[in-house]
Amino acid sequence: MSSSNIPKFLGLNGKGLAFAITSILTFGFVLVGYDQGVMSGVISTPLWLDTFPAVVGNPNLLGFVVAVYDIGCLLGALFCMTFGDTIGRKKSCIGGGLAVILGVVIQVTAYKKNNAPGALAQFIIGRVITGVGNGMNMASMPVLQAELSHAARGTLVCLECGLIATGTMLSYWLNYGIRNYQTSITWRFPIAFQCILALVYIIGTGFLPESPRWLCKRDRVQDATRAMAAVNGEPENGMKTQDDIRAIVDSIAIESQVGAAFRLKDLVTGGPSQHWRRVLIGVSSQFFQQIGGCNAVIYYFPILFQSSLGQSAEQSLLLGGVNMVVYAVFSLVSFWTVERLGRRKLFLIGSAGQCLSMVITFGCLIPGTTTAAKGAALGLFLYIAFFGATYLTVPWLYATEINPLRIRAKGAALANIVNWSINFLVVMVTPIMVANIGWGTYVFFAGVNFAFIPFIYFFYPETSHRTLEEIDLIFAKGYVENTSYVKAAKELPRLSVEDMERLAHQYGLTDDVFNRAHGHVSKEVSSTEHVESDVAKMA
Repeated sequence: MSSSNIPKFLGLNGKGLAFAITSILTFGFVLVGYDQGVMSGVISTPLWLDTFPAVVGNPNLLGFVVAVYDIGCLLGALFCMTFGDTIGRKKSCIGGGLAVILGVVIQVTAYKKNNAPGALAQFIIGRVITGVGNGMNMASMPVLQAELSHAARGTLVCLECGLIATGTMLSYWLNYGIRNYQTSITWRFPIAFQCILALVYIIGTGFLPESPRWLCKRDRVQDATRAMAAVNGEPENGMKTQDDIRAIVDSIAIESQVGAAFRLKDLVTGGPSQHWRRVLIGVSSQFFQQIGGCNAVIYYFPILFQSSLGQSAEQSLLLGGVNMVVYAVFSLVSFWTVERLGRRKLFLIGSAGQCLSMVITFGCLIPGTTTAAKGAALGLFLYIAFFGATYLTVPWLYATEINPLRIRAKGAALANIVNWSINFLVVMVTPIMVANIGWGTYVFFAGVNFAFIPFIYFFYPETSHRTLEEIDLIFAKGYVENTSYVKAAKELPRLSVEDMERLAHQYGLTDDVFNRAHGHVSKEVSSTEHVESDVAKMA
């Protein structure tokens, strides 16, 4: 096989191209995490407060300035839901990166002068536009990576989320590193630094292949074949490339048949497919991730240390940086545990650990002494460790794979909307809660984390080591046999294609849609590859 016949992008193909794709998109994931953490240091900077004096002593306005970014992210995600399949994965990524740069420029060029309210309005507009960009990035770049990758679904999502944590850690330490400058560079440079990450991401993405799946959807099969051949490291007429393209074309035909008759009320149907139950489970996992207090800690860690623990601004930034190192390290734990321990155990461990961490925090704040406050610091460190190892990753995966093919995109989109909405709510109200109820803030988060445990224990079936088709049969078994879906998941053995066809008939899932969308896909298309694409649309 002559290497000259193998298509190349960036002068690479095969494993070299796969490494380049991951490396370039890494900058996009780090960018998203960086923006989530950068404001935590900025909002406690004296020169930022001097530029925007309206937020001083006004926790409502401060919360809005920080949280409005999440509204932008929601708008960006909705944009990609509406137009993403029209403009493609690469253009969506590049557009998201450009929007981030535009938003950053608007933020860092805000000067008080004689119009402080105007400067704050400009800063808020910049925050929204930056949010739109990162919302587009999170809706599109995981799709591009997944559709150019053959990695296992759990491992892929965990890697992506670990990179987000790394970006958050970077922003904390950059804030700490320039804390002693006596000019507005102490807040302008950390925000402007995003442009460097965004430029590398934009330029690099421009040289990557487009998603073969999207190209096939646009009837550009020849271009799709070239891209797939480069990824596989073989000529365009290579056996694996031809099989992959044929599988993609077949799966698109199946999805078109299944999705053609979709109606909104399909989300709330019952029966053997249990659509409504599965939508609720997926949405609840994203709801739990945000209402549990993760972004209250990530966005406001230095402020929490100053307000609740009485630490100096410098000490708070230092501790915030250390906490983010813990966050980044523990985010990699799920890389190994998500398939070994399973989704249910990680959810339960995370809920119990986060609850315990918040109990330690508020318990140590009640005495109001400096010595006891050190215990509260330990509680916040424990919280971010448990969150990084469990809830950071698993909800993105679970909310996608729990839904059947017919409603997967819609169910995942609904969960995504809930995630950004609750993110906004928590970030908005946290400074208000800290200002008004103090340690009661941590009592609230301890209580809601505790409330997750019985819901997860009784209603979340295990999905690890299961194909998507087997997950459909778990819910059909629970419905037909009138038993717990958790129990059904435990009792259902690993199934062959023939077993699935037999049980599908037994449980009433052998309508025409199931035969086309499940049996055919099971034989010709790897379910792992399907879920990677679907998970990416969620993230």
